[in-house]
Amino acid sequence: MNGETSISDPVGRDPVDRDPAGSDPAGAKPSAQRWGKRNTAGVAIASSLSFDRVSHAFSGTNVLADVSIRAEPGEILCLLGPSGSGKTTLLRIAAGIEVQSSGTVRIDERIVAQGPLHVPPEARGVGLVFQDYALFPHLTVLENVRFGLRGVSRQAASLDAMRMLERVGMDASASSYPQQLSGGEQQRVALARALAPRPAILLMDEPFSGLDARLRDSVREETVGLLRDMRATAIIVTHDPEEALRVGDHIALLRNGRLVQHGQGKDLYQQPADLFAARFFSELNLFSATVENGAAATPVGAVAAPGFANGCRVDVCVRLTDLIVEQIGDKRGAAVASVNGHVTSRRFVGNAEILEIFLPGIDEPVRAKIRTGELPAGVAEVRLRVGPQSALIFPQG
Repeated sequence: MNGETSISDPVGRDPVDRDPAGSDPAGAKPSAQRWGKRNTAGVAIASSLSFDRVSHAFSGTNVLADVSIRAEPGEILCLLGPSGSGKTTLLRIAAGIEVQSSGTVRIDERIVAQGPLHVPPEARGVGLVFQDYALFPHLTVLENVRFGLRGVSRQAASLDAMRMLERVGMDASASSYPQQLSGGEQQRVALARALAPRPAILLMDEPFSGLDARLRDSVREETVGLLRDMRATAIIVTHDPEEALRVGDHIALLRNGRLVQHGQGKDLYQQPADLFAARFFSELNLFSATVENGAAATPVGAVAAPGFANGCRVDVCVRLTDLIVEQIGDKRGAAVASVNGHVTSRRFVGNAEILEIFLPGIDEPVRAKIRTGELPAGVAEVRLRVGPQSALIFPQG
């Protein structure tokens, strides 16, 4: 595996000797613009990456505090959190661009950063895809991808670069310049450049945020497929919980520089560690309640609260999708305890509707998300209840 990193700065001298004969390697033929083609481009030798009690500060302000996370070989780990949570700083520390204030970074159990020891980025065997792609504007697509292929002949580097461009469906644009490409095409070229040296670990900083919604879904799916195909270890920074759930084998949720929760997406969604984690993954109805006899009384009915003592103040969270809304008179749920409410607003959002429902005794409406057409048009008086074992309960304070 080539030990060079694909981290680069597009400002400065021309890093590649331009080929006066043209950009395309001899014999290369453009292929159809599609992903997932099988060819002789090899797979990466995946490595593990671990952070052990990593902390960092800028100008006396803590941006990371005692973070410990591990990504296994071949795993896609998503660093998730709001702006300012420390995601990108952690990625830069992994790449070697930033030096942490304390803690240890290991790649395959080899220490690459600890105290005065700091292995430079080019010796870590990592690739980095920037949010803005950071392609060299004065180089062709092929030359951009060939940039990170060192220690091999020019012809071999060109052939390897063209194979990687084929993998991402961009070989027909090998002689084009970045400014001639769309955002999605530039993202593919940046990915090809990062993967061409077969890095042990690929680091991606908000790689899909600059794409429109429809293109984002397709490029994201194709990128993940390519990472799986190449068996690469990848760490992807994102602020989008849906993206993290769709992409990551594991998710590390950060807030204010601290690790809130780390695990599989379904665990973070179904068993969030605290109210912040619950809110980050879902729109919620939030009720304050007191536990009595193992239950918390809420405007939408009593909710079981096992493990909480009598008199304990709790926050009861109910996702919009966990509220069951039925027309009064519907016999299907008549035998189940429920409360009556009045629908004041219905908002169509494609295959679903968002309802606002006023209940007796509370000032703010309760919101529910139901399938489009589930509640007949014009119906305002409804019966409301919480789905079984779907409420999330957290102690207050």
